[in-house]
Amino acid sequence: MKHQLLRSDELTRRRFIARTASSLLGVGLLPNFLSRDALAAAAAKGGTAKNVIYLYMDGGMSHVDTWDPKSGDVMGPTKTIKTSADGIQLGEYLPRTAKVMKHGTVIRSLTSTQGAHEQGNYMMHTSYQMRGTINHPSMGAWLQHFRGAGNATLPGSVYVGNASRHPGAGFFSPELAPLFVNNPEKGLSDIELQKGLTKQSHDSRMKLAGDLDADFVRTFGKQRNVAAHTGAYDGAYRMMASKDIVAFDLTQEKDSLRDDYGRDPFGQGCLLARRLVEHGVRFTEVSLHGWDTHSGNFTATPDLCEKLDHGLSTLVEDLNARGMLKDTLVVVTTEFGRSPKINQSLGRDHYPKAFSAAMFGGGVKGGFVFGSTNKTAEEVDNDEITIPDFNATIGLALGLPLDETVLAPNGRPFKVADKGKPVSAVFA
Repeated sequence: MKHQLLRSDELTRRRFIARTASSLLGVGLLPNFLSRDALAAAAAKGGTAKNVIYLYMDGGMSHVDTWDPKSGDVMGPTKTIKTSADGIQLGEYLPRTAKVMKHGTVIRSLTSTQGAHEQGNYMMHTSYQMRGTINHPSMGAWLQHFRGAGNATLPGSVYVGNASRHPGAGFFSPELAPLFVNNPEKGLSDIELQKGLTKQSHDSRMKLAGDLDADFVRTFGKQRNVAAHTGAYDGAYRMMASKDIVAFDLTQEKDSLRDDYGRDPFGQGCLLARRLVEHGVRFTEVSLHGWDTHSGNFTATPDLCEKLDHGLSTLVEDLNARGMLKDTLVVVTTEFGRSPKINQSLGRDHYPKAFSAAMFGGGVKGGFVFGSTNKTAEEVDNDEITIPDFNATIGLALGLPLDETVLAPNGRPFKVADKGKPVSAVFA
């Protein structure tokens, strides 16, 4: 064993010791130390993004009416429009996004094996199929595990919306789960001291609580649930004292800019995401619900697209104007597409076989299309991308160590994007 360690180019003695400790003690041990070599190798491959704003179209977004328009009967009443990128057309419901397409890449060759909402959502967020025996981490948790929090006084990741299916931190420590913000207009609730309570009195109470808990923490503090409970209190306390808590206050922004983003939860969520990135939050997800258009697709989709169009286009323009687009990867995705064939209810049904996504900033090519479907958008024609491939591509943009193996508490090995292979062709 000693001889093998001395001559190994891939696994140094330090990493062997660290991995052994990780397998014995759990996955939360010194994440930056554990993967320092792998992080350096990943960075050398050209990852330019430091942050992610992840716009999730919950319910299954129709690719035919948005990112991958066709000609003929499959389009129904939806028309196509030109964009700021030569040769790229979008569905007519995204006119503002069409103007910023020069900053982004459309991926038209996604495919999934999961055709139900819960399973599809889970795989898109984790790269793994849903299992009853283990919960897998979302990309935001992986990013924190390898990179740490961007701001020690704020959460490492934030979810804006009303998710009931988000996988959170999975088998990682609960402190890597996102902070959930239901309504971006209201910001954070219960983050200020109670009326009449001074900071000195509050500090005294916290010290007393700590003294009372000391024996219990010494005895049981290493247990997962106890550590999570303690960590939640510590994190909340740091946030209350943080000057960067102002990031959650949208009233700091001009009314005209707020109007441009859209005065709805999704649009304001996109604005909140930009503010959070500015204050060091590495991963923010904003969800737009309602894409499950089994009936009335051509009345629901335009309304949904109007919200997406305002939020996404203004976000890209805003990030670009502030010099933040290169460091921030904006991802627009969904669990699966909708059937190109229109059903009897003038709707589109679940369709995981072929669908689309888009990326802006973070080092991706501007005005670029990767992959294609056939003339009816029913089959991937070339450059097929699986969900793990797609997530590996996000990981590559961030410079994450895609080949680094992490052991779950049950001893099973996992990677950021399972067996996914990143698509380097989408990067400039």
